Amino acid sequence: MAPALRCPVCRQTFFCGRGHVYSRKHQRQLQAALERLLPQVEAARKAVRAAQVERYGPEHDRRCWCLCCAREVRRHLSHGNVTVLHGGLLEHLASPEHKKATNRFWWENKAEARMKDKFLISPQDYARFKKSMVRALDSYEEKEDEVIKEMAAQIRAVENSRQEMVRAVLEPQAVPDPEEGSSTHTSWEESHRQASSSSQQPLALGLPPIPELDWMEAGQALTFINHQEIPGVGNIHSGATPPWMVQDEEQHSGDQPIGPSYEEFLKQKEKEKLKKLPPDRVGANFDHSSSTNASWLPSFGRVWNNGRRWQSRHQFKAEAKNRQQSRKHKT
Repeated sequence: MAPALRCPVCRQTFFCGRGHVYSRKHQRQLQAALERLLPQVEAARKAVRAAQVERYGPEHDRRCWCLCCAREVRRHLSHGNVTVLHGGLLEHLASPEHKKATNRFWWENKAEARMKDKFLISPQDYARFKKSMVRALDSYEEKEDEVIKEMAAQIRAVENSRQEMVRAVLEPQAVPDPEEGSSTHTSWEESHRQASSSSQQPLALGLPPIPELDWMEAGQALTFINHQEIPGVGNIHSGATPPWMVQDEEQHSGDQPIGPSYEEFLKQKEKEKLKKLPPDRVGANFDHSSSTNASWLPSFGRVWNNGRRWQSRHQFKAEAKNRQQSRKHKT
């Protein structure tokens, strides 16, 4: 019997030896696998004469599966912020390791010989791709320099417009002359002179003069109202103690405990545990405070929640015995 062989193309184990690679199933699976890889290789071949350079992005980290080498290969070649499209796949297809693995794969799987050259890149084509890549990088750098220059020009234009706006706002403001006197006394005299001239204008127009009001005359003096304070109640403005610093005797008295006691806390905790249990469980409504004797107890024992039911009978008898002994000691 021939040893079992694992076919990587069909992903199955066969016992027919080397005859499996000639079967229709294997050839059909091989053709489908090569057709899945062929579009990516053809797209990389187009970049040999005209390499494309773009700014790096997360989508440039994609990889493709090389069927001949049985491993993943990066499709693009990235360095810093620059990515050369299809550079990684072309570098792999032109490597001696890929050529050796392709020859072995074609021999082991009996693929069509005319299709093998489509999955290989000659050294001459790869050298042509390198020259094209250098030209593409140079043109990309020139475009980037132009973009940087345009951005710098826009920044300078915005800065110039901002400075012109500031200059236009500051120009109308007249600079005060120190010889003319800008003190408070001078300004007060000018305002007083303007007020007196305004008061004389009605005389020039033939109108009666405006009488000057004297608020300090008798009966017309302003009255000062002192601060209104409530007797016995102060505030922080009058020097009283702030309300948040006043000690409350009722709150700080030791007679009234703060919060529930420890026993109440345990009872509340036990009630919360019972709320989580099903309400229709056995013994949920059992009254533990009721007094019982042995006359009511059936033969199978009382209500139980765990263990065997005959244990409940012995438990009840032991409790009844202890109850009788405690009564004897009391008497």
